[in-house]
Amino acid sequence: MGCVLEVDVDGEGVFFVDKDVLAPFSGKIKNLVDERPASARRPHRRVVALHGFPGGAEAFELVARFCYTGGSGLVVTAANACTLRCAAQFMDMSDTPASSTKPSLVKMTEKVLEEMPHWPWQSVVDAVKECQRLFPLSESSGVFDRVVGALLSQMAVTGDATPTSSSPESSAFRFSCDTKCSSLSMRRTWWFEDLVVLSPRMVERVAKALLARGADHGIVARFIFYYLKCRIAGANAEDKKAMLEAAIAVIADLDGASVSCKGLFGILRIASPLKLAGDCQDTLVDMIGRKLDHATLDNLLVPGTSGTSSLYDVSLVLRFLEAFMRHSGGARDEPPRLKKVGALMDMYLAEVAPDSSLQPARFVELATALPAAARDCHDALYRAIDVYFQVHGRLTDDEKMKICKGINYEKLSPECCKHLATNAGFPTRAAVQALASQHTELKGIIRHSGPLKPAPSSPQPPATGKYHRPDSYSDVGVDGDDNNGQVVLYASRLDLSLENQNLKSLLDGMHWRVMELEKVCSRMKTEMTKMKAPRRRGAAARSLPRMCS
Repeated sequence: MGCVLEVDVDGEGVFFVDKDVLAPFSGKIKNLVDERPASARRPHRRVVALHGFPGGAEAFELVARFCYTGGSGLVVTAANACTLRCAAQFMDMSDTPASSTKPSLVKMTEKVLEEMPHWPWQSVVDAVKECQRLFPLSESSGVFDRVVGALLSQMAVTGDATPTSSSPESSAFRFSCDTKCSSLSMRRTWWFEDLVVLSPRMVERVAKALLARGADHGIVARFIFYYLKCRIAGANAEDKKAMLEAAIAVIADLDGASVSCKGLFGILRIASPLKLAGDCQDTLVDMIGRKLDHATLDNLLVPGTSGTSSLYDVSLVLRFLEAFMRHSGGARDEPPRLKKVGALMDMYLAEVAPDSSLQPARFVELATALPAAARDCHDALYRAIDVYFQVHGRLTDDEKMKICKGINYEKLSPECCKHLATNAGFPTRAAVQALASQHTELKGIIRHSGPLKPAPSSPQPPATGKYHRPDSYSDVGVDGDDNNGQVVLYASRLDLSLENQNLKSLLDGMHWRVMELEKVCSRMKTEMTKMKAPRRRGAAARSLPRMCS
């Protein structure tokens, strides 16, 4: 007997083997012995430690048996083929040339693995689990690719031909009952529960490998969500984080149509209290932003992050909007999608407006995030801003005007414009702008309504700059004097529609409000000139109303 090796396999077992027997088959054994310094060598016994041996002591015993018997004493089966193939890789038992008569463990295992698509289903599932334990050797040895190919071929089996090796309490039946899916869907998803036992990393690798081999994206998406449904409950924070990151990595490779917006928001709600990796969080936000036109108001009402006083996470919604605009190119070619998001944002603004902790700058960002084409009517936006002004009573007129920039007054209905004219919470400048925009719109209506009709029974009133309100006049206009900014209304006898009459009534109310404000301003100026005590110019200027300064 030659040199004896004392082989310690992961502390599980110690084997005494002949170095001259193993070395011809294993390059690792040969190199470990040859690399030991001469001072550490003993004449007849040497110690070799093998750490991370695939399959442990049991697998090493099979490898040693192969070496001692020249392959005749080892039977490779579906149960041990994956382990022995990885063990051969670990021991550097390289394949021999085809012309060589020397037995090869690699060839023996590969021959069995080639038949894997015809293995019973449960044997394929066991092989997947074995690959999980043997990773990364199972990947570098090619075993994982063979397992995925066998999975895909077995998954194609549908209907009554599903593998009979599945347990009597088949996952297909339980899953179809739990999710109330159709019979056809059940036949395509019968394998889900057999794979939910895999680790998150393995699920990610299996799912991506299936996609690379042409698996149906919709089925893979359903498997990922089913995996989360089965495994998230009861898991600790770290396990949840690993599952979600694996799921997001797979979903990012799927077709957009195969993943619902509801499912993405479900992942977001689970992930909110967890600290996912930055790139993973960005990927999730980006995917939701792409499908923002399918979201609901409840989806967007994500609670504010810890450490902030805001009720809702407005910054997150702004990121959704940014992603939507980036991927839709401003939605110029898809106006229906843009209008859906515009209506959604109006509802969201109305929901967050009562939040006293919402800063004006954030509210402005929300109100102005979408282009003008997103809204045909600005009534909902006006009402949200009105609520925000009521809750935030300390806003200055300048801050209010910045928020009002989001309103297109020409897209306000006559009712809302009339309400704005009498709304003390809005700056006077906003009321004047609304009046001017309505005047412009009215002039356009008159321009397309045809020529003026003369009034034979009533004289034409003079355009003297004074306000007239004869019942038979509906042409209302606005004019501005460069010196005093007076708002002047004109009337001329026209035959206009009911809509034009409503606009006239609105402008009448606006004119009355502006005239009253001018009277107040004039009285204040008179009082100021009569004051005997001198005051500093700066203080006096601040005491004047803004429109009179």
